[in-house]
Amino acid sequence: MAEDDSVRSLSCPACGGTIALRAAGYTVTLACEYCGTLIDATDPAVRIITRYNEMQASLAIPLGTRGTLRGIEWEAIGWMERSDGWATWEETLLFNPYEGYRWLIAQNGQWSLGTMLTAAPQRDGPDQIVGGRRFTPFYGGNTARVTRVAGEFYWRVKPGEEVRASDYVRPGFMLSLEQDDREQGWTISELLTGREIRAAFDVDPPPFWIPGMTPLAHQPSPYARRIKDWWPIAALSFVALLVLLALFGRTMQPQMFSLSVTPDGPTVSQTFGPIALPLGKQAMTVEALTPSVEQGWVDIDVSFVNRKTQDSYDAYALNEHYSGQDSDGYWSEGARSQTLKIASLPAGTYDMVVDVQAHHWGSSGNWAFDSSSRTYKAEGQPPIEVNLTVARGARFTSNFWLAVLMILVPPLLMLVLHIMFENARLAQKDGSPADADDWLRGMESP
Repeated sequence: MAEDDSVRSLSCPACGGTIALRAAGYTVTLACEYCGTLIDATDPAVRIITRYNEMQASLAIPLGTRGTLRGIEWEAIGWMERSDGWATWEETLLFNPYEGYRWLIAQNGQWSLGTMLTAAPQRDGPDQIVGGRRFTPFYGGNTARVTRVAGEFYWRVKPGEEVRASDYVRPGFMLSLEQDDREQGWTISELLTGREIRAAFDVDPPPFWIPGMTPLAHQPSPYARRIKDWWPIAALSFVALLVLLALFGRTMQPQMFSLSVTPDGPTVSQTFGPIALPLGKQAMTVEALTPSVEQGWVDIDVSFVNRKTQDSYDAYALNEHYSGQDSDGYWSEGARSQTLKIASLPAGTYDMVVDVQAHHWGSSGNWAFDSSSRTYKAEGQPPIEVNLTVARGARFTSNFWLAVLMILVPPLLMLVLHIMFENARLAQKDGSPADADDWLRGMESP
């Protein structure tokens, strides 16, 4: 922005310092940058309004700083601090000789750009409409009071000045009405991104919201957009998991083996093979079926033994079945079939070594004392057939659901944080708690 002839100098009547009057012809009040004295710029004698030496605030944007925002170069010419008794915020007056004035409002580390409206909004019930955008009531009847001031302004501002304020919001925007006994004015403020304010005036970007912080009334939830962006990723990831499960979770080239074992008899050991695994890290599935087990159980130990290295990979199954009848009728429990899975076998040729022992429970049959084991064993029990189906590959559904849970954790966590954010934001609203429409608006994009 080129130097303008409207910039002229005044001498501070309190300290004699030279003060640059940047918006000459517009400015009504300005403050001496050296001693803080508040001066009436419209008085030919440059009358002192009040001294404000106690103001020692370190401004985030020093007066006289220039910055380009939304393609327009602005100069910070005035600053004031205001409070409504609950919250405190800072307003920096920006000036451009061709564009006029704008406000930079800073609160809780967030920055908004305020533009004064030349026409009142259209009222629709409790809402206000500006440019086709609907603003809903948030604050009403608050009193905003000036607590500190520095620089130059287009009206006679002084500490203690009060206006009645009402605010209406939509995600990312706030519509504010300020009025006193003489006049009223409307301002629409747009929340700035951290990148915008940092590029324009080299100030720290706003902090990312975490639980415990107080959001602005018009601040959109930072998690709402993340939730919306994550669902397509979650859907694609879920489809990819289904494809992987279909491709790699199936069994191939089954081989069937069988043996029989006598209940309460000796352990039966048998070796089957060869079983060739041409690919490394190959999962194996063993289906163990004992269709005739009744009133007892079968212990099945399976070991895949690499013929070259003699490394052993073990699994265990317990097939059992019991049934009977009582006052409630027929009952049964247990399973005659079990599925064993071994996650990863190196490539090679294997023997499957199976050790099986069967046990009978109940009073049926004849019992005899076995001197070798020094226990009583049932006599006359028919052998139990053990059928084994061995196949390459395995479907680990527990891993699938664990992966699904991991996919869902981020959006669910963001949903919880979004709810906490909206609770903190809407708790400030007049007439809290909020209704369902407020929750839906919280999910909208600005």
